[in-house]
Amino acid sequence: MNFWKKLEQLDRRIIYVIITLAVILPFFFRLGLPISISPEVKSIYDYIENLSPTDVVFISGDYDPQVDAELTPMLEALVRHCFKKNVKVIAANVYNPQGVGLVEPRLKKLAREYKKVYGVDYVFLGWKYGGTLLIMRMGEDFQGAWEVDYYNTRLEDLPLTSRIQDYDDIALVVSLTGSGAYISWIYYAYVQYGQKLAAGITAVMAADSYPYLQAGQIIGLLGGLRGAAEYEQLIGHPSLGSAGMEAQSWAHIAIIVFIILGNIGYFKIKKK
Repeated sequence: MNFWKKLEQLDRRIIYVIITLAVILPFFFRLGLPISISPEVKSIYDYIENLSPTDVVFISGDYDPQVDAELTPMLEALVRHCFKKNVKVIAANVYNPQGVGLVEPRLKKLAREYKKVYGVDYVFLGWKYGGTLLIMRMGEDFQGAWEVDYYNTRLEDLPLTSRIQDYDDIALVVSLTGSGAYISWIYYAYVQYGQKLAAGITAVMAADSYPYLQAGQIIGLLGGLRGAAEYEQLIGHPSLGSAGMEAQSWAHIAIIVFIILGNIGYFKIKKK
């Protein structure tokens, strides 16, 4: 019974240390916990997998640093997939200017990794005031809506964007957001112009998004860190999402073990 009494009096700092190790260690020593693939993630993968090298995917990073841990792994996985397939990428921050500092460095890093040429294989537009009006204008005159890229080069002078006139020239729009920004894409790009859409959102928002998925207004959904991890598994490149999910899983396991031990100890001591 001494064991249970000692457990009852265990310094909570020891618990904190164990939880901390459970979170940190998986980033360095991965055990490769299995991650099942959900249909809503697989549908995005399949759609991009079937695109041709002349097709364009538009990714809008409508998020800020508060949700960077969940959404940046999605961004990297999507861009990796496009670059592997030689699909063209246009990235922007339609709703959130804070996303510029999160999206632009990752895009440049991946472009170097896959030896992609700016203006030919990918373009970064940055942020421009307008939001909903910008989405609607893109359906009529893409180049007129943005005019210049993030580096102040006119879109008509870039080989990739010079051929983009409207949504007919964009195979898929993906909204990565920690807010309801993806709904505006549904209202003003899908409903008005029939643009194919997908969304990457935080885990707490996922439940509210399934009606749009079931109605066919978005072709697929990446929900939280798990969605990013699933996509990484599909492209065969485990990265931040997979490591984060493994850390989260081991932290949960540690907490569950403490709960079980605590309850056993409580009943053992109470019985005596």
